[in-house]
Amino acid sequence: MLEKITEFINELIPYDYILFGGVLVFFILFVLLGVVFRKKTLLALILIIFGFAVLIGGSTIGYVKLHDYLFSHTTSIISQKKLNFTQAVVVYATITNESKREFKSCKITATAYRVNEDKIKEYILKFKPIEKASIIEENIDINETRELKFIVEPFTYSGDYNVSLKAKCR
Repeated sequence: MLEKITEFINELIPYDYILFGGVLVFFILFVLLGVVFRKKTLLALILIIFGFAVLIGGSTIGYVKLHDYLFSHTTSIISQKKLNFTQAVVVYATITNESKREFKSCKITATAYRVNEDKIKEYILKFKPIEKASIIEENIDINETRELKFIVEPFTYSGDYNVSLKAKCR
């Protein structure tokens, strides 16, 4: 757990510090307003609860939306084929940098999951993938498209499946 927290802190960019600083300022502002209006209990309580909501929601939602905007990209699957001679699936895909900055690195993950006719069950099955494969692409320029090849192995599932792509870029 400490390792993940250290990795998260090391990957922060200056915009993240500005976001977290702004959220902290608003949290302190709402808590101080709650203390100032302590005679009006309901208003003070609402201000303090709103301050905590800003602290938690603003930092998590803000972080996700900020990184979606700064590191926008598209991934698409060109083709996928299950190999007969070995227990593997080959996935050909592309990633395009649509942001206004170069990506230092992108971790792209192909995930194979079971298909089900029931939409709710299929949604749940996406959280329990059959197999995953990840690669890291370095130095992707602005508006550059890279072709990727994944080999998802060992792939022993014989039923119907889908493959999805997810990328996390920095």
